[in-house]
Amino acid sequence: MSINKAVIVGNLTRSPEQKTTPNGISVTSFTVAVNRRYKSQDGQQQTDFINCVAWRVTAEFIAKYFSKGSRIGVVGTIQTRNYEDQNGVRRYVTEIVVDEAEFMTSKAQSVQKPNEQESRTADELFAEDLADFQPLDDAELPF
Repeated sequence: MSINKAVIVGNLTRSPEQKTTPNGISVTSFTVAVNRRYKSQDGQQQTDFINCVAWRVTAEFIAKYFSKGSRIGVVGTIQTRNYEDQNGVRRYVTEIVVDEAEFMTSKAQSVQKPNEQESRTADELFAEDLADFQPLDDAELPF
């Protein structure tokens, strides 16, 4: 049995780009900035920029209702692919193929605070749950 499921919550780094394939299928590409749970040793917040792609109705929904800075939650699968660019260089892509997308702030919160995050982010709430968590040292790992 194999499982391939990705769930992320973050902010769009730019407005989603919706396109249509030659067969008339909608596809939307976007990048989600997701803060890591822990800061670096020098106290800097670390962020991952995760590429996502949505198809058909989900693509249209995201393109219509989300824009740069929107807080979004996505559920999907991780997919890898490769292609040869115009210069003949092999390029590798890892992205989430989105099955579901959700608003992570209400319309009212977005209007009242257009460029601010909620007062308590999902990352902060999760961090509270992990208050007693002690990370393992690499020497403690069994492999």
